[in-house]
Amino acid sequence: MKLKYLFGATGFIALLGFIGVFSEERTFLAFFAFAVDFQYFFVKDDEMWNLYMCRSAAKAFCCGMITMALFSVISFILGKGSVYALVGGLAAGWAAAVAANAVLVAIYNFSAGRALKEND
Repeated sequence: MKLKYLFGATGFIALLGFIGVFSEERTFLAFFAFAVDFQYFFVKDDEMWNLYMCRSAAKAFCCGMITMALFSVISFILGKGSVYALVGGLAAGWAAAVAANAVLVAIYNFSAGRALKEND
């Protein structure tokens, strides 16, 4: 399976946003932000693209794991309870990983585009 289809398939997470449309849980509307991932179905996937997508995913994963661990430990030390520490840590880690991946992909995409313009 090509990597671009895997990254493009993450756009289907945006479907969870409809829970926020058809219910009172408006926080689910934030999942519509994943609709931008459908763009990966249409990119030209070369070696450079694969490299920076994998690099950003690896760094985002590490950022998410560190955030999850820190949030969980600090919450537990502050006496928030083990369930809150675990669930809050998972949510914070996931959010940090998604945000880090988005920022890193944008940075790598910008720098790759700049490098191409300099070579012209």
